[in-house]
Amino acid sequence: MFNAIICKSAIEGIPDSLVESAKIDGAGDFTILGKILVPVIKPTLAVLLLYYGVGLWNNWFNASIYITDNDLLPIQNILRAVLLANNASLNQGAASADVVNQYAETIKYAAICISTIPILCIYPFLQKYFVKGVMIGSVKG
Repeated sequence: MFNAIICKSAIEGIPDSLVESAKIDGAGDFTILGKILVPVIKPTLAVLLLYYGVGLWNNWFNASIYITDNDLLPIQNILRAVLLANNASLNQGAASADVVNQYAETIKYAAICISTIPILCIYPFLQKYFVKGVMIGSVKG
């Protein structure tokens, strides 16, 4: 719902004169959509694509419901299991287990870093659209 509101706001921000001039030139609805509207809202679509991708990447609940084989679980479910196991071991907190707790913390942080790498690899390719989105509203002089 939130993504639909963002996309609707971006399309409403396009001046009506742009669409009217395309209709006067003889463009049909699909031509206006494909050659005028989509290129103008491309930064918005890139942001929505990133939101959707991050949401799917972080989704662990559906996999925990539908997948029964532990070998097929995605990394988010494995990360969740590591974090829960680490919290349980820290709550027991034996004084002689400081080295074990230190290794558990290291494994937890390593798993978090590994799970963020794919999103960090995608972001540079979408960054140019974020810059264009910021520059659309700027005044040219």
